[in-house]
Amino acid sequence: MKEEELLRTFNKQVEEDRRIMISRSNINELHKVLEEHELSCMELLQVNTDGVILTKRKAEKVVGWARNHYLSSCLLPSIKGERLNVPRESLEIAILRLKEQEMISRKPSQSLKNLAKDEYESNFISAVVPPDEIGVKFDDIGALEDVKKTLNELVTLPMRRPELFSHGNLLRPCKGILLFGPPGTGKTLLAKALATEAGANFISITGSTITSKWFGDAEKLTKALFSFASRLAPVIIFVDEVDSLLGARGGAFEHEATRRMRNEFMAAWDGLRSKDSQKILILGATNRPFDLDDAVIRRLPRRIYVDLPDAKNRMKILKILLSQEILGSGFKFEELADATEGYSGSDLKNLCIAAAYRPVQELLEEEEKV
Repeated sequence: MKEEELLRTFNKQVEEDRRIMISRSNINELHKVLEEHELSCMELLQVNTDGVILTKRKAEKVVGWARNHYLSSCLLPSIKGERLNVPRESLEIAILRLKEQEMISRKPSQSLKNLAKDEYESNFISAVVPPDEIGVKFDDIGALEDVKKTLNELVTLPMRRPELFSHGNLLRPCKGILLFGPPGTGKTLLAKALATEAGANFISITGSTITSKWFGDAEKLTKALFSFASRLAPVIIFVDEVDSLLGARGGAFEHEATRRMRNEFMAAWDGLRSKDSQKILILGATNRPFDLDDAVIRRLPRRIYVDLPDAKNRMKILKILLSQEILGSGFKFEELADATEGYSGSDLKNLCIAAAYRPVQELLEEEEKV
């Protein structure tokens, strides 16, 4: 009993020594980064860094978050010796944020590794985003109400309420949807929001995801994608720029490996369509629908046009984009919405970003004059 007690005491002391060494290393990394950025922290030695191991990159993240937190929460920042003095509380809040991020990223990857059966399926682990981590909902999209309603009926309801669609053949869940329309209209954003609303895992793939320099690997990767997705269900497989991956076959410059990969993709897709119980959806997006192969279009029975927003919807988008910004008194959303005819949602965002930079440019110009 005495030996066990001594062993417990020894292990406890080793653990405490390890904690102190990690804490000193963390403080040292924070000190280096603060010095590099000409910042200071009067209570740096009292900062609690338990639960994290800071590398230089992580320390830079923590200091950046802490500085932003402090500057956004105080009216008169503390300056000591021409350096901004970052308080201990802001650093600890930033460290807590880092811990939460690491905890979230660690959990899904560990469970997904257990789901992947071989090296080919393991290639898709990093592409999987659980629904609670996507961070986009339909409410965050300030337009496209008809499109959102249609997607809700086609995807969200069948995934969340499958009992409503279990009778007859006409109500069978849709296995393929195509979003098409001009660039920048929010097709990718819609896909992410749809996964959140449906409570489905989200896998985004491109041509590079399922191609390989080794002959025959592309077909194996394609087969692995669908077998891995079947164990992740409910899942939405999003194919952005679907025309580049599944364009018309038979061209003079088509490579044999590309043709075989496309055939394998469509064969696996047909396997999904024959299994109504599997909650897997292929969601394609393109601004060049006429370049798609006829066989692919047949497998995408629901095609939804995502158009440029009208003045009313442009105003909705602008209100969402500017909801967290400081606007001048009497800011006229209606006038801006009317003046941006032909703008897509992406164009409106870029316009707002350019406007947000303008005060910074004016400040720099004033400083140069002085």
